[in-house]
Amino acid sequence: MTVAAMNAAATLLPGGHEVVLPIVLPLVAGAALLLLERAASRWVPVVSAAAVAAGVLLAALLVQQADHGTVHAYLLGNWAAPHGVALALDRLSALMLLVTALVAAAALTYALAGDDRRHETPSRHFHALFQFQLMGLNGAFLTADLFNLFVFFEVLLAASYGLLLHGATRERLKASVHYVVFNLAGSALFLVAVSLLYAVAGTLNMADLAVKLPQLAAQNQRLAQSALLMLLVVFAVKAALLPLYFWLTDTYASASAPTAALFAVLTKVGVYAIVRATTLFVPAGLVTGALPLLSMLALATLVLAALGALAALRLRTLVAYLVVASAGTLLLATGLGSESGLAAGLFYLVPSTLVACAWFLLADRIAAARGGSDRLQPGQRPAAWAPLGIGFFVAAVAVAGVPPLAAFMGKALLLRAAGATPWAGWVVAGVLSSSLMVMVALARAGSVLFWEHGSGPASGMPDRAQDPTGQPGLARAATVGALAAVVLCAVAAGPIARYTAATAAQLFAPQSYVKAVLGAQPLPATADVRREMRERGDLK
Repeated sequence: MTVAAMNAAATLLPGGHEVVLPIVLPLVAGAALLLLERAASRWVPVVSAAAVAAGVLLAALLVQQADHGTVHAYLLGNWAAPHGVALALDRLSALMLLVTALVAAAALTYALAGDDRRHETPSRHFHALFQFQLMGLNGAFLTADLFNLFVFFEVLLAASYGLLLHGATRERLKASVHYVVFNLAGSALFLVAVSLLYAVAGTLNMADLAVKLPQLAAQNQRLAQSALLMLLVVFAVKAALLPLYFWLTDTYASASAPTAALFAVLTKVGVYAIVRATTLFVPAGLVTGALPLLSMLALATLVLAALGALAALRLRTLVAYLVVASAGTLLLATGLGSESGLAAGLFYLVPSTLVACAWFLLADRIAAARGGSDRLQPGQRPAAWAPLGIGFFVAAVAVAGVPPLAAFMGKALLLRAAGATPWAGWVVAGVLSSSLMVMVALARAGSVLFWEHGSGPASGMPDRAQDPTGQPGLARAATVGALAAVVLCAVAAGPIARYTAATAAQLFAPQSYVKAVLGAQPLPATADVRREMRERGDLK
């Protein structure tokens, strides 16, 4: 069977149009929701839920398609790369789409319990903003062009600004200022970086850059090196790498539960972009010191995040530091610069993202059951403390990397991959010490929340006066579903490990990505279109 025949057999729709659907679906849904908010508001939750459910199904089908090993390129506007805008679906982008869809399903289900209607403004647009953020996330994972990566970054950030202000409080307003300013600075640096790259290489198509960067003239290599380093700094901001993670903890801790759960994917966008850069651009030899520096900063991020979890005074702040620690672990695996290290990091990415989502939902349930406070100090024992305690225990085991759940397997694979590098001792010490600190932090938090209690509410001003959810059954279902997905990652560890190992192998052989994007042919034009092109001189 020829390559063309294999590609045709692996596609879901004629012409490969399924590649663009993860972007089009939330875009159309978001636009429809804006209209329904005025005309038929009762249909807004239904349409939003249907769009997210369709997104989960679509992402699962795309993972199955990408697992054939073929990179599928899609040419927007039918313009050939690198002159037009191209999308590319490979194993990595398909995996990220599925993880995002699963997190979105849990977050939206929790929001439908009443969180989406808590305040009249600005949460009137909650569902539309939710869909637009999914559009930005999916576009960032699929685009094969750096400028469009910038565009999708701005789409998801603009939507996240609105979601962060959902149910605005004084604390959220303060955190949103830091979040917006920091990310606007990162966006400005991103624009400068892509402008420099375009000036020296004449293209922003990532596959084309992978070909042209090693061929640059000597006088342009310094500019290209500066541009690539600026790109890595921008991606490090998104990934919450030390010393650029200080905006994250307050932002995530102050956001509403479904928003924070969806934000668990935001740091993975930065990790994804760094993985793309280090497998496509770093081999050009222009930034030879990037990987060792990335390893050092990631290790420091991991340890300091664990210390932050130990020092946290609120459960949501502790969970935010756990997100930073997971990002540090992923970037450490990337910085090892080996196929086995990257495979370990991608394996760890799946359960760590799902458990971060579960943690934000669970923390909100615990706070509501304690009279509205998530402060880590003795107070009112949570109502229904037994099921909440079981959920806390499962989530704690998962995030600390303790057997038998999948995060432990990811860390074990990481330690084994580090054994063949000069960083072995530092990696083992950093990963094990941070895991121990996280276990101590969670054990202390659990004992305070579930054992040390008094007759009155927890001291300090409560974050919420009562359970915010009008339909607690949906909130419980979302939380249990997220925790069940974490447990299922351990059950399906074999298939996940096989897929992530194949993903790492595909990333370390970027020729297939480059060939698929640059070699993609436009769809045959109709007779009318061909006649118009001939009249314009575009077709001979």
